Amino acid sequence: MGEKEIGEFLSNLAVRGNVAASTQNQALCSVIFLYKQVLEKEIGQIENVVWAKRPQILPEVFTADEVERVLSNLKGVFWLMGILLYGAGLRIIECLRLRVKDIDFTYKKITVREGKGEKDRITMLPELCVEPLKKHLEKVKMQYDQDLRDGFCTVYMPYALAKKFPNANKEWGWRYIFPASQLSVDPRSGVKQRHHFDESAVQRAVKQAIRDAGIHKHASCHTFRHSFATHLLEAGYDIRTVQELLGHEDVNTTMIYTHVLNKGTIRVSSPADFLGKKGILLCGNPFAKISPALVNQFAEIVANRYKSDLEAALKAFINLHGKR
Repeated sequence: MGEKEIGEFLSNLAVRGNVAASTQNQALCSVIFLYKQVLEKEIGQIENVVWAKRPQILPEVFTADEVERVLSNLKGVFWLMGILLYGAGLRIIECLRLRVKDIDFTYKKITVREGKGEKDRITMLPELCVEPLKKHLEKVKMQYDQDLRDGFCTVYMPYALAKKFPNANKEWGWRYIFPASQLSVDPRSGVKQRHHFDESAVQRAVKQAIRDAGIHKHASCHTFRHSFATHLLEAGYDIRTVQELLGHEDVNTTMIYTHVLNKGTIRVSSPADFLGKKGILLCGNPFAKISPALVNQFAEIVANRYKSDLEAALKAFINLHGKR
């Protein structure tokens, strides 16, 4: 069997098997591996294949209240990771690969190294986690000093940096911010050292926190990143800024979050809600469109003049403008 039969097999998966596009791609990769590595036979151009369509799925997003509920159910180091996933828009692997040198407390920024597409980017360090992160690093430093005394102070270095800078893998700046609790042998080098935290442990902790919060959305660690982007757009930030913070190469990738907001439909009141009511449907201005400066000014007035009593501020506004 050759290219023709492989094409028919892949088409059959899509047409009769009705499989997802990812399943069909996985089947193609498996067949190519079989031919090249096992049968030692080269495959030519595979043509006339009916490819399965990849569906356009809108990402799941937490509300601000749901974010708080999930984070409140995360404890210790998992809470700190959750704050970084949501507050800095990090992917889970980007969070776990953070090194000490990547955190800048002075400018409150995080440098993400080798993100998706092998690209570096800079994002913000949430003010909320500055002090907890400093305390966490004090504990990591104690662990590092102990590893130094035990002779297991090295960490994995990307690419050929271990050869170019032979002593850099022992420096504190290259230490993972979230190191594993146990030492392990690196299968690439055979060196026993401390790697970063296990990704699956974080995923299990977040899944459990979502259940404990009573949230029934199809959510995961990555939902924090989706929520980060959506909430920034809701706050009125420019989509290009959000694109840069997320590290998207194409703004069209970031545009999906405008579909999540769906300002053209969700923000419009249903005519069914006006049945039995007098008056006409007026186009209002959603709070999400109010500029951050105006929101801050209103918050200052409520805090200073009304002692943070929002109800008293609203009553004063109604008394002033509600009478005709």
